[in-house]
Amino acid sequence: MGSPAKAVAAALCALALGALAAPGLPRFSALTPGGPITGWSALRPAPKAPDTRYSLIDDGQTVIKAEAQASMSGLVYRFDPPLAPAQRLSWRWRIAGVPLKGDLHTKAGDDYAARVYVLFDYPRERLSLLTRTQLALAEAFYGQPLPTAALNYVWDNRAPIGTVLPNAYTDRARMMVLQSGSTRVGQWVSETRDLAADFRAAFGEASPPITGIAIATDSDNTGETLTAWYGDLTLE
Repeated sequence: MGSPAKAVAAALCALALGALAAPGLPRFSALTPGGPITGWSALRPAPKAPDTRYSLIDDGQTVIKAEAQASMSGLVYRFDPPLAPAQRLSWRWRIAGVPLKGDLHTKAGDDYAARVYVLFDYPRERLSLLTRTQLALAEAFYGQPLPTAALNYVWDNRAPIGTVLPNAYTDRARMMVLQSGSTRVGQWVSETRDLAADFRAAFGEASPPITGIAIATDSDNTGETLTAWYGDLTLE
């Protein structure tokens, strides 16, 4: 057997590594079904659209149920200060069906039964003058700051898994198709992503710090009714 000193040192090391591995995304499973979604705030990238409805339900453990009816809003957790980009993000999601009129190539089809956003603090001074101007105009129109870079992990209706494309509204957001079509509708599906590697694959450069994680189910462009469920999101 090792000495007591070595045992204490090992325990302290484990605690330190655990702290480094847990940036602290609030867990839905720790909340009460039917209660408030504490720790998360509203994300409204399309303020003129009605809000998607989010609620806590019991599905063996507490999860988020998202119900969109021609609506668009999400739930976001923001990091202050931003996180180092070397993070792995894991979650599970389930959908009731895909948007039949969805098309990630067009603004009219930019709806998803489920998506997970990762927001990044990309330096504005490195953006082109045109992009900075467009961001300033959009922020003035929406009355809120907009991310300078974002990854959107989506459950699409038809695009092949592995597709990576600029968002139909802005090339500062990249769409990454993780699930597609109706084959796994009604099933819980688990995902794990290397955020720094995905940022490099999507944008062609090293990842900046992470400022937030969000979920969203939206149907404001297609006008459809969509339902999805989200389990805990964890970073390590």
